[in-house]
Amino acid sequence: MNKVTLIATAAMGLEGIVGQELRDLGYENVRVENSRAIFEATPADIPRVNLWLRSADRVKLLVGKFHAYSFDELFEATKALPWENFISEDGEFPVVGKSKKSKLYSVPDCQAIVKKAIVERMKQKYGIASRLEEKGAFYRVEVAIDKDEAWLTIDTSGAGLHKRGYRVGQGDAPLKETLAAALVQITNWRGDAPFIDLFCGSGTIPIEAALIGQNIAPGFNREFASENWSFITDKQWEKAFEEAEDKANYDQPINITGTDIDPKMIEISKANAMEAGLGELIPFKQMQARDFKPMEKGGYLVSNPPYGERIGDKKEVEQTYRQLGGVMKDFPTWSVYLLTAHPQFEKVYGTEATKKRKLFNGFIETTYYQFFGKKE
Repeated sequence: MNKVTLIATAAMGLEGIVGQELRDLGYENVRVENSRAIFEATPADIPRVNLWLRSADRVKLLVGKFHAYSFDELFEATKALPWENFISEDGEFPVVGKSKKSKLYSVPDCQAIVKKAIVERMKQKYGIASRLEEKGAFYRVEVAIDKDEAWLTIDTSGAGLHKRGYRVGQGDAPLKETLAAALVQITNWRGDAPFIDLFCGSGTIPIEAALIGQNIAPGFNREFASENWSFITDKQWEKAFEEAEDKANYDQPINITGTDIDPKMIEISKANAMEAGLGELIPFKQMQARDFKPMEKGGYLVSNPPYGERIGDKKEVEQTYRQLGGVMKDFPTWSVYLLTAHPQFEKVYGTEATKKRKLFNGFIETTYYQFFGKKE
């Protein structure tokens, strides 16, 4: 088995960034669709992309896709797929599912039929008369039906890729690591200019920026479901981890700071950075955003400030935006990137953005306002 089709799933609005990450990793013919990037690879690439993708949610292996208008069609087409190439004889394979705009709308029934079809195929191929043991490696199968087209995949990641393994504490509304990485990647910052987050919360944006600045693979600190799969060798996993270690530039000097008004969040940020192995690199300090006075020119401010969604917070949040807009007028060489759901943000901030991008922070529709600094 030399070729497999992989799907890197992503939050809405981030699929283009994931597609670019894949191209930067050397993959060609990457097809970007709604909430996913699809590409051809080899089994050895499964460890590699899981380790390196910063903004993707998961990496799924496409076993097959087909149209199914009846349960019989779903069963027969599923059974015709080469499951034994991927799932070991004793593999544990629960089936999850989703369906929209399709004749087969009962998800529990679809899951049961797919499970039965795979069991039949496996028993046939492995020559088993009794029931399958399912005590071995874990393979989460998904049947996703959209407009009567079924996609059958196996999740290679396990826990979502946002779970980097460094978050020991968080605040009330933590920013997902994958979105934080995307916010940094949308900027032109690559580790060579001052970088600050004035609303750092649990430190996610500064930590992700440091990983990008030193080219550290975001999955370096965690485990993946596919580490125990028989068709990916231990040697292939070792090679992927070795590549990540070789490519990391731990000596790259970076100038990243995180500040927040809440002293409790500063302590959490420090603990998270320490867990990520970046404790000495990123100074975190308690500070009001309005007190920001940069010493250097040409820096980057990247933040996810409070949105003021609760009634009592709106005035206070608008006051913060207004003050920050006033402060940054005095530092025209700085580029400012702010993510917020506030509908009148530019008006309150006092400047029109150079560029805007719609993104989702969880289920909240937000806009990423980008103000490019003047070149000197």
